[in-house]
This record gives sequence, structure tokens and C-alpha cells, in this order.
Amino acid sequence: MDESWLIPYADILTLLLAMFIVLFAMSSVDANKFQQLSKAFNSVFVGGTGALDFSSPFDGNPDSSADDDGSMTDDESGFESLGKIDREELGDLQERINKYIEENNLEDKFSTTLTGQGLLLTIRDNVLFESGSAIVKTGDFDVANEIANLLVMDIPRSIVISGHTDNVPISTGEFPSNWHLSAERAVNFMSVLLQNNQLSPEWFSSRAFGEYQPVSSNDSAEGRSKNRRVEILIEPRLEVNK
Repeated sequence: MDESWLIPYADILTLLLAMFIVLFAMSSVDANKFQQLSKAFNSVFVGGTGALDFSSPFDGNPDSSADDDGSMTDDESGFESLGKIDREELGDLQERINKYIEENNLEDKFSTTLTGQGLLLTIRDNVLFESGSAIVKTGDFDVANEIANLLVMDIPRSIVISGHTDNVPISTGEFPSNWHLSAERAVNFMSVLLQNNQLSPEWFSSRAFGEYQPVSSNDSAEGRSKNRRVEILIEPRLEVNK
């Protein structure tokens, strides 16, 4: 019986195995492993460079967190895509806000992030609101006023106030859902900010996300605490980069 067909058949199986291994490597978050596999298969199958002789199909770790090797996060790479003027002005604003946070020991209540969408200031809900309430606490008006002062800019930018909650259901006469609660919190906080006469309402808008954009797991009290927040997004002035 002629068994010469077994040789090309075995070659095809070997190549299929190689293809699946390479596809797995391409889907992996570890670019270094992919490049090592590429070199290994090139050496075995073509004795040098060949079809697999290229760098990773992605520039860095697709996770939003930074790699140990110092590669940029998605937020950082998005911010770097903005124009030079926006990067400089938003960077300066972040420094001023961070200085206020540090001087008032608010690191556990406030945080700032530079993203491709602009400068994001995150405020834990317990800074501004009692549990289940959308009324800004009287004792926190000073904090809100300081934030308003920091938002005063020579050339105004669009500012979006967003309300977020955890996934613990709420159903009251005032708030039928977390969506309603987050909406009213965003609007009420925006109203306090706009008591500053140097801020123009035409540059402000509000959004409500309820429980649907968590930044942490709702399986723990700490995670739920992080998800209950108000965010201030200072957007890029894209026209200055044209």
C-alpha cells in the first residue's frame, strides 16, 4: 500500500498546529511571548526569517492597567493622541487640582486622570451626599466652591458632570431607580458649581449612568464605595489643535 501521502498529510497537520499556536499568541496580552514564538517557528520551518517574522500585532498591553515594563495605559495613550495645546493646558489644570487635593488631604476622596476624552476628576459620593440622597451636604459646599474656582479658565471648555451609583437597588417615591438618583445628583452638584458667576452654564451638561459604568466590582463594600461617585470631565478644545 502506497503511504507516501502520509508525509504531506503530516506536514499539513504540523502547519495547522503552528497556525493555532500563533493565533493563540496573537490573542495573548503578552507581546514578548508572541515575538519569541515567531522566532522559534521561523527557525524551525523556514530556517530563518519568514512569514512569522513581524512584531506583535498590537503596540502594548491591551489591558487598561500599565505593564511592569512601563508601557502606557489606554488612558495615557489616549491622552497622548490629543493636540499639544490640549495636553499642556489639561496637564496644568490637573497639577492645580492635584495640589488642592494634596494640601487638603483628600487623596482618598478625589482622583484625577488624563484621558483621550479630557481631564477626569472623580469624587466619591460620600464627600457630597448622604446615602440615598441627592442633596449636596451643606458642610461640603466649601469643597464644591473650591472645585468651581479651579474650573474657571481663561478660555472655557465643555464640562460634563456624571452621576454613578453602585448596584444596590433603590426604589423610593423620590428615586424609582439608581438611574434617577445618579441623574439628580449630577444636576444638583452642577447647580452648586454654577453658583460661581465666573462659570457659564452654556459650557456645562450632565449625564446619569446609574449602576451601569462601574469602576470596581460590586461584590465588596469597598468596590461599591468606589462605584458611588460623581465625575467631572473637562473636555479638549479640539478646535485649537486644527
